[in-house]
Amino acid sequence: MTQVSIRHGLAREHRTAAAGLYWQAFGGKLGRVMGPEPRALGFIADVIDPSHALSALDGNGALVGVVGFRTHRGSFVGGSWSDLRSHYGRSGGLWRGACLHLLAHDLPAGGMMVDGIAVRPELRGAGIGRALIEALSHEARRRGYAALCLDVIDENLRARALYQRLGFEVTGRRTSRLTRLVFDFRSVQLMRRAL
Repeated sequence: MTQVSIRHGLAREHRTAAAGLYWQAFGGKLGRVMGPEPRALGFIADVIDPSHALSALDGNGALVGVVGFRTHRGSFVGGSWSDLRSHYGRSGGLWRGACLHLLAHDLPAGGMMVDGIAVRPELRGAGIGRALIEALSHEARRRGYAALCLDVIDENLRARALYQRLGFEVTGRRTSRLTRLVFDFRSVQLMRRAL
């Protein structure tokens, strides 16, 4: 594994890099709604909640990975209608908000939800994602949660295999024709790791 240190939170100077990592990981699915890319990056950087993230830093202090989480107190990448309006305008914010609402769902009982994990592309497969998930599992236990939960798109076989190796089990599936039209995926598998 590449040597990294895992830190609670996200430093102010890493917001732009974190937004870039998030977009690299999820822009392929979110691009239709959140694009164009420069506007999406600005929105993500502005709405990131550093208190809902763990950062992976290399020996020089550069951000090489990030995992966000969602609790009843907030999420890593959220934002409000006014945030959408300020970045996309009134009508652009309105339809984007409606589309993003398709991805929203309630928190699982007793579980902390992973709200995105991203690692620099050239370092994927080096154990950074595993280290971030282990650190987040520890944080979830510390906060009194019984499980760490996540959603993975059916087509993302590599991610699902990683999560299964890390002890996550598939607990269900959520399917929507609307997400197929808007985001180009029809179903996600719900996964849970008991803590």
